[in-house]
Amino acid sequence: MKRNIFFITVLVIAVISSLSGCKKFLDQVPDDRQTIDDVFKKRSESEKYLAGVYDYIRSNADWSLGSPWEGLSDEIDVTYNDYATFAMNTGNWDKNRGDYNFWSHYYQGIRRASYFMQRVPENPEIQPELIKQYIAEARVLRAYFYASILAQYGPAIILPETVISPDADISTFSLPRSSYDECVNYIVAELDKAMPDLPPGKGNPTDYGRMKQGMALAIKSRTLLYAASPMFNGNTTYANFKNPDGKVLINQSFDINKWKRAADAAKELIDMPDYSLYKEVDPITGALKVYESLKGIFIKAWNSEVILSRYTSDKLRSYDQCGNPYILGGWSSWGPTQTSVDAYFMANGLPTDDPNSQYTEIGFTNTATAQYAAGTSNMYVGREPRFYSAVTFNLSKWINNSSNNSGGTGSSPITIQMYNGGNSGQYNGRNWSRTGYCARKQVNPNSRTGSNENIADRPEVLFRLGEIYLNYAEALNEYNPGNADIKKYINLIRERAAIPQYGSGVGFVPEPADQNAWRTAIHRERRVELAFESHRYFDVRRWKIAEQTDGGPFYGMDVNATNTAAFTKRTVFETRVFLPRNYLWNILPGELNKNKNLVANPGW
Repeated sequence: MKRNIFFITVLVIAVISSLSGCKKFLDQVPDDRQTIDDVFKKRSESEKYLAGVYDYIRSNADWSLGSPWEGLSDEIDVTYNDYATFAMNTGNWDKNRGDYNFWSHYYQGIRRASYFMQRVPENPEIQPELIKQYIAEARVLRAYFYASILAQYGPAIILPETVISPDADISTFSLPRSSYDECVNYIVAELDKAMPDLPPGKGNPTDYGRMKQGMALAIKSRTLLYAASPMFNGNTTYANFKNPDGKVLINQSFDINKWKRAADAAKELIDMPDYSLYKEVDPITGALKVYESLKGIFIKAWNSEVILSRYTSDKLRSYDQCGNPYILGGWSSWGPTQTSVDAYFMANGLPTDDPNSQYTEIGFTNTATAQYAAGTSNMYVGREPRFYSAVTFNLSKWINNSSNNSGGTGSSPITIQMYNGGNSGQYNGRNWSRTGYCARKQVNPNSRTGSNENIADRPEVLFRLGEIYLNYAEALNEYNPGNADIKKYINLIRERAAIPQYGSGVGFVPEPADQNAWRTAIHRERRVELAFESHRYFDVRRWKIAEQTDGGPFYGMDVNATNTAAFTKRTVFETRVFLPRNYLWNILPGELNKNKNLVANPGW
């Protein structure tokens, strides 16, 4: 009897939890209180419940408090040393640390999606075809939540499809982790099962945020790419990562066909007619408007490149507040690291470490451009458009004129001074970058921060076609090196970025010579094109290079210097600690104690 009472209590808590998102489904009604059964008798209430399942899609927009992926990567420094990312980067991270621990969050979303799928067929107000679509949407959401667990923690526990009977033994709750490959196969099967019942394209504007076939394929593409990567494809360092019954959780044998599955999934999405790389062109000349295109990916809602977006209640205020320099009322608190600055190509299409790139850190330019003022360090001169669109550096010009920010009335762009005492450099407060840079990539030029704040509304882009092109090229290079599509899709990315493409002859950069060289080129392109979009944290882990990228001294400029000449010097701002256990996240002891069959991740 005690076991049944325990289960009923857990089930009631789970149901209440599943109804307690941003939407309120248990509102008071005249002379009575709405019950969970009522929710599945009325179309409007069932749709609200499904909206609550969508609410479990997490935002990546707040790199300081809500999402750790940028602050814990080698791309970004979050200025404040009282935030969790600082402590975790510098080695203060043990098995009890609960910051950014999303294990239970995603399982709540999974349970909620499953419960909806079971109950919504009862609703007499929803037509059968629409019920099939709603179930398919919930199925994709559930698969996405599992994929999110897989990316952060590795092998997951695949829950039963139906609610466990109240008469079940308590041991039913002690479920072991499925192997990584089993989880991937389950996620892919669920996405494939949902596809026939999902709308094919973007649909009407009012339905843009609802799951479609392209969104399911995007989740499938990313999941299979991660699964094919060295971290999870024959990683022998995890030979002893096993369940209590001895089941090995990471396959020890490399399988080339995993790369083929990843390539095929990406190509299926690429071949859909609904998406294209976002470009703005001059209506008269037809010329590419490069900077408008690069910025528009993120500020033009549901443009041709966007596959999945979500709205946040704060209108993405974090990007604008933390990315805006101090002179414009911002916090200057998300600082790109020197390695992420170095990663951007030169305008001639070559990386900065290529002897023919013309990159130099010696001297300062006498010439002003639309991107920077005279006196700027030569290390920022002649760089590619993606660099100028993504990074605020010393003496760079802001992305609009001062009249759009902080109530200013200027008619020309403000020049940003990042040195100590400069208009956005170190001062006696806390809102200044420790690296000497600010991330401007997803900052909306039309937002105003500071005392006269007005944040421009736009959705957060979670999946876009540029990522899928890069997924495809990477997977194809591993499975079928030399395939012409590798160069084709990398060049499409470079063409939109307005830098020379790979090829032979005048106007091209030399094509990588072999599979290894192409791998390096693809990794470089991915780092630049997807910078500050919460990919880098996962990429260096799946490539098994995080011990080289995420530990040791981290550099920026000399933010203590009081003038440009002294400021332009590589200076260590932080020494980070990366341990092998950091490849997978710690599962909290409370979760492990509740489930005797749940094993901790290696090293924790």
